[in-house]
Amino acid sequence: MTIYIDIVIAENLCMNYIILYTMAIVYKIKPQKIKLLSSSAIGSVYAVLAYTQDIEAYSTMLLKVLLSISMVYIAYSPKDIWHLIKQLITFYLISFVFGGVAFAMLYFIQPQNIMVKGGLYIGTYPIKIVCIGAIIGFVLIKITLKLINGKLAKDKLFCKVKVVINNNEIEINSLIDTGNMLKEPITGAPVIVIEKNCLEPLIPEMVLNNLDSIMKGNHTDIPTEYIQRFRAIPFSSLGKQNGMLLGIKPDKIYIETEDELIQVQDAIIGIYNGYITKNGLYSGLIGIDIFERRNSNEFVRIAEKQH
Repeated sequence: MTIYIDIVIAENLCMNYIILYTMAIVYKIKPQKIKLLSSSAIGSVYAVLAYTQDIEAYSTMLLKVLLSISMVYIAYSPKDIWHLIKQLITFYLISFVFGGVAFAMLYFIQPQNIMVKGGLYIGTYPIKIVCIGAIIGFVLIKITLKLINGKLAKDKLFCKVKVVINNNEIEINSLIDTGNMLKEPITGAPVIVIEKNCLEPLIPEMVLNNLDSIMKGNHTDIPTEYIQRFRAIPFSSLGKQNGMLLGIKPDKIYIETEDELIQVQDAIIGIYNGYITKNGLYSGLIGIDIFERRNSNEFVRIAEKQH
C-alpha cells in the first residue's frame, strides 16, 4: 500500500487545527490562527515521524502526553498550571469526540486500504472523509455546548441571599428577576422581596402577623428598634396598580452567585405576605439592577470564585 507523506501531513494538520479551534469555541475566546497553525504543524510532524521512523519511543504514552501539552501550550499559552490542566483535559475530550466520529465513519465506509502504525490510522481513504468527520464532531460539540449553556443560563437565574438582623441570620434561594425594579422611594435603595415565613427567625411574630395594620400606622406594642427599621415600599403589579409593601432595613445582606460573594451595603427587605412560587424553588426576588451596580461603593466584593 502506497502512502503519501503530504496526505498524512494534510490530514493531521486539518484535524489538529479543527480540534484546537473547537477549544476556542468551548472557552469563548478568539484564537490566534498562527498559533493554532504552529501547534497543528507540531502534531503533523509527530504523525510523520511515527509513520516513517520505526522507533518504539514515538508510540509511548509519555511522548504523546508531552506532545499534547506542547500543542496546547503553543496554541493558547496558559498562564498557570491550573489553566494548562483544564485546557489539556478539554483538548483530550474534544479529541475523543472526534476520534469516536472517525471510528464511526470508518465502520460505515469500511475502507480496504488502512493500517495502524505508531498509534495512527493511516490509509488511502480520501482526505474529504477526514474533513467530514471533523465537521460532524465540531457540530456535535456545538450542539452539546448550546444545550449545556442553556442549562447554565437557567442556573444563573438564581442566587443565595443571606440576611442578618440582630446577629440572627437566614439564607434563602432567590430568583434574579429582571422585572423587580423596586426601590425605597426616599433613598433609592434596592428592595429584595422575601416571603414572610422565611423571615420568622429574624423578625418578631407580632410584626409578621400585623403587616397590614403596621402599614396603616398602627405600631402598638412593636419594639422601637424595629419601628426604626420600617420602610414603606410602593409597588405596582398585575391586578394591583398602587400597592404598598412593608420593608425592613437589615444589618447586613450578602449575595452569593456562582461567580462571587458580595455584601450589599444599602438594601431593604420587602416582606411578602404569601408564597412567591408554588414549587418552593426560591423564596425571594432580587432585581438585576443590584448586580449592574456591583462596582459602586454600595457593594463590597468579599470573594471572587475561581472556576
